[in-house]
Amino acid sequence: MSEMKGKPPQPPRPQIHIPADLDPAYANLVRIAHTPSEVMLDFARLLPGDGHAKVVNRVLVSPLSAKLLVKALSENLAKYEAQFGEIVIPQKQSLADFLFRPPTKDNEPEAE
Repeated sequence: MSEMKGKPPQPPRPQIHIPADLDPAYANLVRIAHTPSEVMLDFARLLPGDGHAKVVNRVLVSPLSAKLLVKALSENLAKYEAQFGEIVIPQKQSLADFLFRPPTKDNEPEAE
């Protein structure tokens, strides 16, 4: 018998079908909760001046899937920043204040 050299073959990636009638949902807020067996992501939309966020989608994943999602997001954000520049997170006030108030000299992110 001959031995396989190198890495074992990777399983084929699944083909993803996006329905033509899919209605994308914009979310600018996410609430994350978990149990021992699942992680729940409630994607919501919060409008300026409105005290109530409307959940537009709920996604349940396994803890392993959540960890893989974090890894995939990190890799993709690194690629994004390599192409478009660093994403600056405001430090002077809360992120919600920054996102839902028009920029002024006091709340603009500082350039480094």
